Amino acid sequence: MPIERTLTIIKPDAVAAGHIGDIIKILESNRFNIVAARRVALSKRQAEGFYAVHRGKPFFESLTNFMSSGPVLVMVLEGDNAIARLREIMGATNPANAAAGTIRKLYATSIERNAIHGSDAPESAAFEISYFFPGLDLL
Repeated sequence: MPIERTLTIIKPDAVAAGHIGDIIKILESNRFNIVAARRVALSKRQAEGFYAVHRGKPFFESLTNFMSSGPVLVMVLEGDNAIARLREIMGATNPANAAAGTIRKLYATSIERNAIHGSDAPESAAFEISYFFPGLDLL
């Protein structure tokens, strides 16, 4: 399996509920290495820039309002087949459809307040990592 990097965000709902440590424990127990991490409070403009691919969709406004509603923890993860494995560990976007034991089944409360974000492809991972860690030499 190829070593990949992906971006994940522990969203405002999970941060506010005190689940940062719980989620990091799941990630580390699944052999992800944390290459970089930053706790940030996104402005509405930053959230809109990050989610620009969704501009014009019905959920864009509520998504960007939610993502700018409180602090988040942004991390670059590295590991074998990291993008697909993270997506599996996160679970379905709607926690009602997420498999038992996934992060969203454990900590999400709705399709929007779903605890965690993860890149969905190598191209989006590259964009997302550079969005939060521009010019940073990630070892």
